[in-house]
Amino acid sequence: MCGRFVIAGNKADLIDAFDVDESLVDEVEPSWNVAPTNTVQLVVERLDPETGELTRRLEPARWGLIPSWAKSAAVGARMINARSETVLEKPSFRAAALKRRGIVPADGYYEWRKNDDGSKTPLYLHDPDGAALGFAGLYEFWRDPATASEEHPQGSWVVSCTIITRPASDALGEIHDRTPVIVPPVLRGDWLDPRNDSRPAVQELLDAIPDPHLVPRRVGTRVGSVRNNGPDLIEPLPDDVTADGEQQMLL
Repeated sequence: MCGRFVIAGNKADLIDAFDVDESLVDEVEPSWNVAPTNTVQLVVERLDPETGELTRRLEPARWGLIPSWAKSAAVGARMINARSETVLEKPSFRAAALKRRGIVPADGYYEWRKNDDGSKTPLYLHDPDGAALGFAGLYEFWRDPATASEEHPQGSWVVSCTIITRPASDALGEIHDRTPVIVPPVLRGDWLDPRNDSRPAVQELLDAIPDPHLVPRRVGTRVGSVRNNGPDLIEPLPDDVTADGEQQMLL
């Protein structure tokens, strides 16, 4: 799964990395410990019904998808991830999978590897060359009744999103049984294009996305608390040292 991640770039970095045409955010505040219900950045494409032109946009969204029919935003905390195997079937996700696909930019993400003694080791996974990652996501619109006013009797709109995951393979599977679906640059246009709106087309898109090649880095336990933030969270810990003084590699 993906429950914590890093977004350390600024708005200009994201515009450049994801070929964004238009931004709805003033600036991107870096975070080394993004957690569920936080505001994240979302890359989407909108189709002009008159001209047929696509515009790629960067906009803020709440992490944790809130279905349009939800009574409360609290349900979003349980929908930070969507399984690729069932995303076209689950009522909470299937409409968004056809019409509202997005990409959540990240520098990397955290997983906690379970050890034989029951403890967990936090790892930071990232691109070996430091390139930005694009998590495959879905987004939805929801009216917040708590914000109802004379001007907006049904409440203001909230944009929320989820990150799609799939079974992990190879080395990643040794860390956690699931991994985010990461859209490579060559497939981002197809993934974002709202004109790809049939079940077969979306399934084909999901099947075409390759498994990522990521590098794990052992990091400190401070990342376990959402109160902690800062670039020190992704600093690598030294290799384990055995009793005889020899270094023991992580993987």
